[in-house]
Amino acid sequence: MNNLYFMKSLLLGILLIPIALLAQHNTEKKIYLDSLWNETKEGSHKYYRIINSDGTTNERYHIKDYYESGILQMEGSSKTEDGFGKEGEFIFYYENGNIKNKTNYYKSRLLGKDDKWYESGLKKSEGEYFESKDGFSSTYETKNFWNPEGKQTVSNGNGYYEDKTEDGFDSGEIKNGLKEGTWTGTYNKKIHYIEEYNKGEIISGVSKDEHNKEYKYTKLEVRPEPLKGIKDFYKHIGKNFNVPRVYENMKGKIITTFVIEKDGEIVELKNIKSVFEILDQEAIRVIRSYGKWKPGIQRGQNVKVLYSIPILLSGVK
Repeated sequence: MNNLYFMKSLLLGILLIPIALLAQHNTEKKIYLDSLWNETKEGSHKYYRIINSDGTTNERYHIKDYYESGILQMEGSSKTEDGFGKEGEFIFYYENGNIKNKTNYYKSRLLGKDDKWYESGLKKSEGEYFESKDGFSSTYETKNFWNPEGKQTVSNGNGYYEDKTEDGFDSGEIKNGLKEGTWTGTYNKKIHYIEEYNKGEIISGVSKDEHNKEYKYTKLEVRPEPLKGIKDFYKHIGKNFNVPRVYENMKGKIITTFVIEKDGEIVELKNIKSVFEILDQEAIRVIRSYGKWKPGIQRGQNVKVLYSIPILLSGVK
């Protein structure tokens, strides 16, 4: 989504996308990440990331994440220097060095073959991501699934799926590669759910929070949205981004991240790519000044969501 607005002869291009915290503005650097993958200081980190440019005209940026121990955790490529533009195959590893997941991205979206393994090295699943009907997300089809003992429980897209992880579990029937009938599970270690599916489409669901309160839903996720819509938010940025005359010829891109809280408040604003301090602070000011959003919802419950806005400064037109 690109929107252009003119203000004091300055062209602002604004793009809004959900992301995970990744990088700052250099094309080659090392950054430290905590257990939640938020940027932190060396010594307080659980992981670290290195992003390098390949130096070609069709530039790709190579991303490698490492465990604190120095063991490779992930490797892949991005079309953008900030690391947001995931493209092609990504490989994830357990800390013992075994492969955890091989998957594929197209324009930062999961699309294509996806294979997983257990930490023991045994194969876990084979599947594929397909483009959803809405054109903005992906649908996953399970081809084959094996339990931790190596017994195959889903074959050629049919069978029973039961997966347990550190964060929870999911179980239910797979029919023609898609979820079917009643599925149950937990996530975030404490949220329980029961859902009904028909040919991979959710019909209804009920989740319970840590206080056993129930939430009914018919959509797995609802993205945060400005109270008056995204176009109004873009208009607000374009109209209220003030540029001192002395900086009107400056070109570059500011990338600001922020969190939409469970109550819709905009918090934790941070520039991860800067141009000049005065303009960087103006980006934070104008985003904060917009006010509340409609919060994001996951399985009927309000959740925090991290977003990024790149603002392109194109100079006097």
